[in-house]
Amino acid sequence: MKALRFLRKKRVLLVLFIGFVGVLFLSTNWMSWFYPIYYKDNIREQAERYDVDPFLIASIIRVESNYKLGKESKKGALGLMQLMPDTAQWVMEQAKLPEVTMDHLKHKPEASIAIGTWYLKNLNNQFKGNRIAVIAAYNAGPGKVDGWLKKGVWDGTLESVKDIPIGETRHYVQRVIYYYNQYTRIYSRF
Repeated sequence: MKALRFLRKKRVLLVLFIGFVGVLFLSTNWMSWFYPIYYKDNIREQAERYDVDPFLIASIIRVESNYKLGKESKKGALGLMQLMPDTAQWVMEQAKLPEVTMDHLKHKPEASIAIGTWYLKNLNNQFKGNRIAVIAAYNAGPGKVDGWLKKGVWDGTLESVKDIPIGETRHYVQRVIYYYNQYTRIYSRF
């Protein structure tokens, strides 16, 4: 009798588990649990302000800091979008954002996203809309990427990403594009 009750409980638990898994996988947003986007309002606002793809911004944040505030890299990059202090200072001057400080950049998502998005817009203009070159330049710097393109070291396409001479940048481009593809597949709109 106990054995039958035990088997019945196991069956009920199995049916409940299968039902839960079924609901999870049939739900249209189940993948968003694995690929969340935080600070969506801030990202959307700055994306509209500077005409930058919000999924690109989110992908860069994911790779740079995994959405963790207060992050500082070993090289000194700050904030969600991991900007080097010199680059951030230049952006603040160019974008006329005198009220933003390095502390804001590191601890306030809106400051990091605003400065990083303005910088992406600038890179997008510099590289004439070549998204892959923009991503590489965000990591390696625009001077290096411009040099690679002019010397024919790299042609600026994803297909030839293996030709990027810096391994970190090569891997960075691949990771950003991976998250970009995941986000655009999972989320129908930003």
